[in-house]
Amino acid sequence: MKNLILLRGCPGSGKSTVAEMFPKAVHYEADMYFMANGEYKFDVTKLKNAHAWCQDMVYMDMLKDVPTIVVSNTFTQEWEMEAYYKLAKDYGYTVFSLIVENRHGGRNIHGVPDDKLEIMKNRFNIKL
Repeated sequence: MKNLILLRGCPGSGKSTVAEMFPKAVHYEADMYFMANGEYKFDVTKLKNAHAWCQDMVYMDMLKDVPTIVVSNTFTQEWEMEAYYKLAKDYGYTVFSLIVENRHGGRNIHGVPDDKLEIMKNRFNIKL
């Protein structure tokens, strides 16, 4: 059985920490694109590239039939997961979408400003 686990949540909710709970899985997040020599260097002008990179990495692993792939991005809107659902369908993966909430007092390690964090919280939607 092949699984794609999509972790959704606002910055600081613990998505990366939850991803670590799947030690046999490969893990991707768009923020990995901004890592350079162990340092996080976010550039908003490259955000689209970061998400494309993340999708490409998942695609390449699906071609290799990697059994479990975890993607932890904010995914505040349903449409942001569509490319992953399509890949999963095309390559026979079962998708699990998990919402991670900050109920532990975590902090956002990527320095997302409070006003941007509030916007993300307000636009977070859930399809039941």
